[in-house]
Order: sequence, then structure tokens, then C-alpha cells
Amino acid sequence: MPRIRTQGLGLTIVIVLSLAPSLLRADEPISIQQILEEPQVYHLRHVVLQGTVRDVQSLEPYTLPNGTNCYGAYLFRLEDDSATMPVAVLGICGKPLVRDPEVEDGERVELSATIQAPSHGGYYLSFRGLKMITEQEGVVQAVADRILPLLD
Repeated sequence: MPRIRTQGLGLTIVIVLSLAPSLLRADEPISIQQILEEPQVYHLRHVVLQGTVRDVQSLEPYTLPNGTNCYGAYLFRLEDDSATMPVAVLGICGKPLVRDPEVEDGERVELSATIQAPSHGGYYLSFRGLKMITEQEGVVQAVADRILPLLD
């Protein structure tokens, strides 16, 4: 009968249990400054941010590399007590429509987003498709997939 090695199992369980509290708090908001200080840690990670919307800008329709047109995209800056970060809201693709931005300047929001820090990871998604880091070194942005108003 084969013998099972349990020597490393105890250490693995200790490591997993020590990480569990941080995994349970994955939906807690983090500061923008924390992301900007270590963008390589957050590249392509999903985070929750809270802050005030600034400089909302609707974008013209854009075309994906496969030829599909996307409509209703917009950009804004999210400002918290520590820093400011650009946020992109992607358009709805394949269906021509008019969609106004779902946020207003000065509104307090909580958003779920994927962080893109391309100078620390190779590529980033732009409204013109996939771009290599040489085009926009140092860009760190959030791509929002959920935005909720904060009630003060």
C-alpha cells in the first residue's frame, strides 16, 4: 500500500487558513493609492472601489478587432481620499443604441472593476482594441462592470 506524505500538508493548511481572512474580505473596498503604489500586484485583478465621480466623458462608438461596433462607452475619474484613477465603462457591442452614462459628476459610488496596469503586464484593453504597453506606458485604469450609488 502506498504511503501518503503528510509532512507538507500541515504547512499547506496553515498557509491557506492564514490567507482565509483576506480572501473573505475580497469584496471590501480598497484605496486607489494602494493600487497605484503596487500596480503589478493588481493588474487584471477584480477589486471594489469607492469614491466620487469626476469628469464624465461619453465616447463615440468604437470597433473591436473582429469588426463588431460597440456603443455607449464612457470614461470618468474616480476620486477617493487617497488618489484618483481613470475608470472605463465598456460599450454594449453588436447592437446600435444610445446609452447615457450611468453616473454624474460629483456622485458618490461603489464600483467593481478589473484593474489594468499594462506597463506591468504586457497589454491593456482600450476602446480601439488590444494595445501593447509601448503605446501608453504607465497607464493604470479600472474597467468597471458594476456601479452602485452610495447613500450617505
